Amino acid sequence: MNDFDTLPFSHFYLTVYENIKNMVVNANSTIESNFSSFDRNINTTTLNNSAFTDNVDMVIRLVLIAILFIAMLSLGCTLEISKIKNYLIKPKGVVIAVGAQYGIMPLTAFCFAKLFQLGPMESLSVLICGCCPGGNLSNIFALALQGDMNLSIVMTACSTALGLGMMPLLLYLYSQGFSNLAQSVPFTYIIFSLTMILVPCGIGILINYRAPQYSKIITKVGLTLLLISCVVIGVLAGMSDGGKIFTVLSRQLIAIAALMPLTGFICGYILATLFRMNAHCRRTVSMEVGCQNIQLCTTILKVAFSAEEIGQLYFFPVIYIVFQIVEALIFIVLFRCYQRLRPSQQEMEEYKAVERAAEETNGPSNSVI
Repeated sequence: MNDFDTLPFSHFYLTVYENIKNMVVNANSTIESNFSSFDRNINTTTLNNSAFTDNVDMVIRLVLIAILFIAMLSLGCTLEISKIKNYLIKPKGVVIAVGAQYGIMPLTAFCFAKLFQLGPMESLSVLICGCCPGGNLSNIFALALQGDMNLSIVMTACSTALGLGMMPLLLYLYSQGFSNLAQSVPFTYIIFSLTMILVPCGIGILINYRAPQYSKIITKVGLTLLLISCVVIGVLAGMSDGGKIFTVLSRQLIAIAALMPLTGFICGYILATLFRMNAHCRRTVSMEVGCQNIQLCTTILKVAFSAEEIGQLYFFPVIYIVFQIVEALIFIVLFRCYQRLRPSQQEMEEYKAVERAAEETNGPSNSVI
């Protein structure tokens, strides 16, 4: 009989139970240790990703502020004090244009936000975009449409200066149409931003007055830096938000981004026609009303709100500017085609001269034939 046979059954089962119990305890300890290590790795990775996102977010904010500074400095370099004086002496065109800017676009933004039943933050983003002053692109579009460049530049400057009071006032008034939205409007930061953008604009005016030979250089360099900065922002935003960027592209926001500049272009032209402005001024007012200061709007949305509040909605102005450029280019192409198809002024004068000569020679009946 071996040793196994001499052991009592109770002692044998007790020994087996103790061995199995020790194995289970050791296995549980190993599993818990592995899970704990896995959790620590996940938490470390999450913290690293969060820190990276925060750093990229800070860089985007700084780049946006730099873009806004460069844009306003370039605008100031295009302004001449003598031209500003001329339009202040005869302010009809500027008053009509600025009135259209702050009358049409904020109302358009409010109506579209109500019509498409947007959420609170979406409505606020659209309202801020609609209440912004005119942007620099309007000057380029006015030039392409053979508009009044002096009026265009002075309009942009005046709407920017008046925005210090008009933008907070209009945001306060229109936000009352939405429940609990007024308390979300960053009035202090908006006033601070508008005050600060007047500084580079004033510096640009001073440079153009004291050293005009440097104005064109600053404007060209500024435009180049703006294009580079926009690319940098796009890359950084893609690194920070990844595929979530496209969550802002809801059908309602895309529709509003397409309809707002188009409404501004058309209504601005109609209003200028009603006030009997000449063709050059009508085209200029149309471009000024439809073009918003997208740099200012993007900076306010990105800097004044936390990432949890605004999400990816600060990309709405980017969508807006794409439609703004496309629609303006369509108008420019149509205008150029119209110019080519219609008879020139010289041809019309020659035709009328030939017609008058025919009337004098053959009488009115032959001239009609």
